[in-house]
Amino acid sequence: MTAQTDVDPASLRGSWNYPTTMLFGAGRIRNLARACKGLGMSRPLLVTDPGLAGLPMVQDAVAANEAEGLPTGLFSEVKPNPVGRNVDEGVAAFNAGGHDGVIAFGGGSALDAAKAIAFMSGQTKSIWDFEDVGDNWKAAVEAGIAPIVAVPTTAGTGSEVGRASVVVDEGSHSKKIIFHPKMLPGVVISDPELTVGLPPHMTAATGMDALAHCLEAYCAPGYHPMAEGIAVEGMRLVKDWLPAAVADGSNLAARAHMLAAASMGATAFQKGLGAIHSLSHPVGALYDTHHGLTNAVFMPYVLAYNRGAVEGRMARLASWLDLPNPSFGAVMDWVMGLREQLKIPHTLKEIGVGDDRLDEISEMAAVDPTAPTNPIPVGAPELKTILVAALEGRVG
Repeated sequence: MTAQTDVDPASLRGSWNYPTTMLFGAGRIRNLARACKGLGMSRPLLVTDPGLAGLPMVQDAVAANEAEGLPTGLFSEVKPNPVGRNVDEGVAAFNAGGHDGVIAFGGGSALDAAKAIAFMSGQTKSIWDFEDVGDNWKAAVEAGIAPIVAVPTTAGTGSEVGRASVVVDEGSHSKKIIFHPKMLPGVVISDPELTVGLPPHMTAATGMDALAHCLEAYCAPGYHPMAEGIAVEGMRLVKDWLPAAVADGSNLAARAHMLAAASMGATAFQKGLGAIHSLSHPVGALYDTHHGLTNAVFMPYVLAYNRGAVEGRMARLASWLDLPNPSFGAVMDWVMGLREQLKIPHTLKEIGVGDDRLDEISEMAAVDPTAPTNPIPVGAPELKTILVAALEGRVG
């Protein structure tokens, strides 16, 4: 493979950020109290979802902190697609309990809600004033942002290494990205033992979310070779280990590799995402679908739409992933085969999405912050084309 000689040097520009301290490996949850104290916490609030709140992993974490002289509160009123009300109630619990830090514990929804609670704990403006538009984040009171330790229990969103949260605005029925650089957790504890109990269908859906992040980051326009390299290795880990994690949830090696892939996807997508996410966000907000599963359904339809802009990249990716006959078709065949192997629905209709809100979804997707970095420019008409294809099951 020869180097290109016609690249415009002016295009080789970017602003790059990378994640935080990560304690990775089986049993690392035992470092929770030390991580909290290292960030100056003396009375943290553990934020999780209702399903995890009563499980031993959460109760054990709270008890271990207590034993280390670190009294820890618990807040778990978080919906699968967290809404603004969840954040408001979490902030009220944070302030009422005199807490000084947040432990974000759980899957992507819990992590997003917890990060938003930590962010909003000392703000005076509405959370919607900090939507990721322009320089909105600069209006935040930085001293009012509580420190965060993140403990992921699923391998999908990578929210543990992200500087934003996705929260549903119930007033407009839309998902909004709330951003601030200091929302990035100060310490991440990635312990694969905490993901062992995740059922196969959720392992598959969250794993496909990690793949979507890596794939869209790799395809996004712009110059960011570090993000692209991370995205490629993340996809290799998904290819090699997601089927194993779904087949045997007790496989700690598979669970560990998928935790790494999830964090890699969220690290890589600072380069950008695309139409998979810009369509998935409004669908999730309007139909309350699982985000990773929705991404998985949209994936081949968006890939097919973008073919003209990414064909060369897909050939390189296929070679790096050791797929037969490296080409765009090889990547598409792999994606389709993986979806079938993991029992991912092929159409939006199979996850409860109807054809009654096509224009609304398309218009919402067109203004989603992830739309501008799709490899081919998309507006509402183009996004509606992809949406209809995903409803009808037409790939290509």
